[in-house]
Amino acid sequence: MSAQPRVAVLGAGSWGTALASLLARHGVHTTLWGRDAAAMRDMAATGRNTRYLPQSVLPPTLNYSADLAASVVDADWVLVVTPSHAFRELIEALARQPSRFRGLAWATKGFEPGTGRFLHELVAEVLPQQPAAIVTGPSFAREVVDGLPTAVTVHSDDAGFAQTVAAQLHGPTFRAYTGTDMLGAELGGAMKNVLAVATGVADGMQLGLNARAGLITRGLNEMLRLGVALGARAETLMGLAGLGDLVLTCTGDLSRNRRLGLALGRGTPLRQAVAEIGQVVESVQTADEVIRLAARHGIELPIAHCVQRVLHEQITPAEGLRLLLSREQKPEYPGPLA
Repeated sequence: MSAQPRVAVLGAGSWGTALASLLARHGVHTTLWGRDAAAMRDMAATGRNTRYLPQSVLPPTLNYSADLAASVVDADWVLVVTPSHAFRELIEALARQPSRFRGLAWATKGFEPGTGRFLHELVAEVLPQQPAAIVTGPSFAREVVDGLPTAVTVHSDDAGFAQTVAAQLHGPTFRAYTGTDMLGAELGGAMKNVLAVATGVADGMQLGLNARAGLITRGLNEMLRLGVALGARAETLMGLAGLGDLVLTCTGDLSRNRRLGLALGRGTPLRQAVAEIGQVVESVQTADEVIRLAARHGIELPIAHCVQRVLHEQITPAEGLRLLLSREQKPEYPGPLA
């Protein structure tokens, strides 16, 4: 690897911009790629992402490009930061590039829409020879780009690549840990979005802090039960990739999924709520995939199932609440998780 590492960050939304900014501040030669050439020219001219992070000043060493081939040609590794529905298209485009970078990481959260496949499964299929890693954890883009303290975790089957990614992300205000449970890390990052809608709905309905705490705790229980059934490690879901991300997304108003729940709990129609947020809200698609996985493994997820039905407008938030409260009394843990 060259004296100054070179990284291409693919996806110029808020999170991609934040991670590219972070890497550039850490002395990594970083190129931020986006599809919209005009937007990339504007970022290069102003030093700001005026659409997603208008108040934040980006480091002057950050490079910008709308040319995918030119962005990755000299990259040591690539970091994909796109919505989950665009993930396959982008990694297939990477597979067609003549250059071969030394590893692929992604900070995308969610499943492949329609199939419920984990993103690491898609990478193994499309780029089978590439070291792969997932970057996840409790992190709002605005706080990262503004240099506020943050901790994430990098999971990979390749310990060396995980360490490379974590070391270049790690800095004075950004802690990056490592792990080897890619499935658990991806499940936590995806499922917390569904559960954030539930807590947002409860807060929008002004149900109180007790209800919020109960939903987060029982939501974590649903995450753990499904994760263990799929082969994830419980400690992964009790760490930054699971509990950490769950707490942040369920309580922080920078979360798009929480804001969606708040709007629904206040009576705003779904389409209007999504339009007002103005960005991709992953929970709308992720809820379907979570319930498909649960059904395949015979796992009952009452909170996630109610969220799915609310998002499909099959029931109202108030009806979902009644369904949850009318469930029979039972032990908190009827048996071991595994």
